[in-house]
Order: sequence, then structure tokens, then C-alpha cells
Amino acid sequence: MKGKITILLTVLLGSILLNSCRKDFEDINTDPDDFVTANSGSLLNGITGSLRSGVNERFYVHIEVLYKQSQLGTLTKEAWSTYTLGTKEMWKNYYGTLPNFRELERRFDALPPSAEVTNMRAIVKILLAYTTFKVTDLFGDIPFSEAGYGFISSENLHPIFDTQESIYLYILDELKWCEENIDPSATEDPYKTFAVFENIFNGDLAKWKMFANSLRMRHAMRIVNKNPDLAAEIIGDIMNNNKPLIGELEVDSANIDYSCVALWPYKLNYFQGWWEFYEHKNVRMGSNLWHQFSENDNTDGSGIFDPRVYYFFETNNDNEWAAFPQIVPTGTAPDEGAPYGSQRNFDASFAIKGDGCVYSPFNYFLVSDGYNSPNILISGAEVHFLKAEAYLRGIGVAQNEAMAQTEFENGIKLSLDFWKFTAEHLKLSQGGYFSSKITVPSNLDFDSVNDKMGFSNVSSTDDKLKLIYTQRWIDMFRQIDQAFALCRRTMKTPREGSPLEYFRLPIPDIEKDNNLQNYESAYSAQGDFSTTKVWWME
Repeated sequence: MKGKITILLTVLLGSILLNSCRKDFEDINTDPDDFVTANSGSLLNGITGSLRSGVNERFYVHIEVLYKQSQLGTLTKEAWSTYTLGTKEMWKNYYGTLPNFRELERRFDALPPSAEVTNMRAIVKILLAYTTFKVTDLFGDIPFSEAGYGFISSENLHPIFDTQESIYLYILDELKWCEENIDPSATEDPYKTFAVFENIFNGDLAKWKMFANSLRMRHAMRIVNKNPDLAAEIIGDIMNNNKPLIGELEVDSANIDYSCVALWPYKLNYFQGWWEFYEHKNVRMGSNLWHQFSENDNTDGSGIFDPRVYYFFETNNDNEWAAFPQIVPTGTAPDEGAPYGSQRNFDASFAIKGDGCVYSPFNYFLVSDGYNSPNILISGAEVHFLKAEAYLRGIGVAQNEAMAQTEFENGIKLSLDFWKFTAEHLKLSQGGYFSSKITVPSNLDFDSVNDKMGFSNVSSTDDKLKLIYTQRWIDMFRQIDQAFALCRRTMKTPREGSPLEYFRLPIPDIEKDNNLQNYESAYSAQGDFSTTKVWWME
């Protein structure tokens, strides 16, 4: 791989990052068969845990920056502008976990070659692909090819920054290798023991193939404006050869992992928490998203045609639907009340949102149920919308508007099913389920959505493309980094007010402090600003 990539696994013995780098490497020079022990399995568990967004990331980056910029939400008051606390946490999370990937790779190399070892290697590569795509898509050029090896030698403590283009080309090729080399029949040891620690799909290799293809599809489409030939080659390979993808089955409790790749807290035995909403207080439903759910501003909800507004948001303290204006008129007062207060955990006081809660807050069940609300990595609905775009534009496949419409409608159906399934399993910590507190009108379904937002309402290809982007954007309500990427790539998602001018997160100061020379080499020419476009943007 041409470029090389980053991090700051800085300070040798004693820094926080180096401590995380050394974690779980006590038996580095032992028998490679030791891979199947709990100690080695903890490396994989550490990787899985790192896929969850941290509380500072959610507070300072998701709420303060990404919901606002993507307009999937809005702030009635910007009280915290220190997004750097969030980017620092993201940086430490990624680079503190990268040594786990590198050490597992080293252990795979030490094992006798076998199909089982290849399967383990592929799973780790897919996880590395997911988390690296996330970081480079938000920051741009980052350390990668030389990063994560600080536990081996002090010479690796200052990795160079790889270009985003080189990272993309490398990882897309790695995902292709994974899909081609996973062997679902090879499940004996050491894979059998490895699968005990694999708690995303519980060792189901067919699902890992689907995940690899779905990530290839997502990120091939992301580079379509910069490398259209490669994007078409990848998308065509997947679609023309009918390679398995996430989202091929309807949603139910038996096949949820075929419909969405997610970290489900109740499965992984962790509690997500909702401190970012409880502490921030100011995030609300914005008028932009509201206008994709309702044909008018009637506060009684009589204009609503999409049931997802009930899954994502709530009425205000007067039981009215009220969107905060995306373009804020002068003199508009910030919202108050306590719609995210812990008093709502109790059945009897759930309706108490505070007298000052004038605008519709995010749905309390969705943000506070830290066990049943998923951390989504990629949804099956998104895959259908990707296929719809490919057919409509003729990317890798013959242009086919009828197939584009079919995939578009499949995406809407799967999105509605998934969010209904999720909502019906949400509950308060002290009692009471979503369905016992919030009534979704029975006339809101696929037909009501398609009637207002379907292909039959527009005639031009460009308008149909905007509909695809709109529905994909809506489905990614809780994948805010992915929604932000869609907004930046297309510049055609629904928007009120001025065009998007915020394109990336600046590199955290901890990297500049510990890897200044390589940082300056990467950013001295292009600049390190929120207005600096990432490589795949036009």
C-alpha cells in the first residue's frame, strides 16, 4: 500500500495511549496456540467494544456538530462549542485499539495456515475496515499503515499520515479478499474457540460475508465522484454476481442480524446510557426532518404520513408536535423543560417533560433505553437504497429505473419494519414499554409514506435520486456520522437555509502535540479546517 497511516501511540512508557497499546500483550512471545485462550480473546472483545461511540463523542460531536450539520436534528441553544473533547476521545479510542488489531494479525501469521485461520483473519480485517472508514471519513488523511505498532518498537511511535485515497484503495481491496476467502464450512479450532469471543454474529460466517460486501458497496458508492471506474467495478461485481448483502430478509427477532449489523447492548451485556441528552437538554426535532414526515405543521399531527416520526421524536409538554425552526428567527427563545430527565423513567411520571418544553424532543425511549436501542453499523435499508442509486444512475449495472424503484421501495419497507421492531422493544428502566406510552396511528405504514415520497410523485431522474437520498438520510437517524457523509457526498439531502459548509473534523491537538512533523507534512498544504473537503468530495 502506497501511503502510510497514522496515530499517535505516543509517549513510550507511561502515556495513556501506550498503556492501552500494551494492554493484553503480556503473552506476546508465547506459543501461537495460546491465541485460543481468554487472554487473546480479550483482544477481540476490546475491538468490539471500541466500535461503540463514547459519551464525549456523542455529546460534543454528534449533538453539537453532526446533528446540526446534517439537519437530522437541531439545537435550540449551542451551549458547548468544545467539540475537541469529542474528537480527542474518538482519536484515543481508535488508536488505543489499533494495537489489538496489529497483535491479532501477528498471531495469525504465527499460526499454521488453514481455512479456519483465514476466517479469523477476515473477521478482524472487516472490523478494521469499518472502524478505519469511520475515522478517515470524519477526519480525512490519518495515520494508518504505520500506526498501531508502537508496542513493538519506539520507531513506530510517530507514524506518517496516509492519504484518504490510499486508505480507501487498500481497505476496499482487503474487503474483497475477505469476501472471496471466508469459508463458512471451516469452523474447527482454532476458529471454534475464536467464535466464542466473536459476539457480533456469534461466529456466523455467512453474515460476515454479507457485512464485507455491504461495506464494499457503501464505500464504493462514497468514492463514485472521485473514482467512478473503481466504484462501478466494485458495485457491478457485487450486484451482477448476486453476492450476499445485509437486508435480504424481513425483520424479525430470528433474523435481525440479516437485516441490520448492529451492536445490541442487551446481547453484549453493556449499558449505553443517555448522559449526552440528559446533560445537553437542547437538542430537538428540526423543521427540516419534520417536513419529511408531515405534509403540514398541524400540531395535532393530522398531517403526519410517516410513522418514524413517532419512533424518533415525541410531542412537547402540551402533547403537540412542534418543530424548532432550522432557520432561527431573531428573538427565538431556546427551549427548556426536562424532556430527557431521569424522572421520566418511572411509569407514573413519564409524561412530565417540564413546562418549558415547547418543541418536540427526541424520543425518550430511543435515547434512554441503553439495553435495547442499537448501535447501528449498517442497515439493510441502506443497502437497498445503495442498490436503488446504482440502478437509477447505471453505476456498475445497466440503468434500470424500474429496478431502482423496486429497491427504493424495499428500502422504505425495511426501514419502517426495523424501526417499528426497535421501538416495540424499547422500555423504561423502571417499567413501561414504548407501546404502552406511545400510540402510532394504524394508518401510517408503507403506503402512506410511498404515497407522499414515492417515485410516482416526481418525473425527473434527479428528483428521484433526491428521494433515494432523502429516505437513506432518514433511515440513518441514529447513524449520524453516515448521514453526515451522505450529505457531504451528494449535497442533495433535504436542507433548509444555507448550503452545507462544514466538511470534516480537524485533527485533535493530541496528535499535533505528539506527531507534529508528520501532521504538518500532511496538512501544511491543504489546511486542517472544518471547511477543508475530504478526498472523496467533489
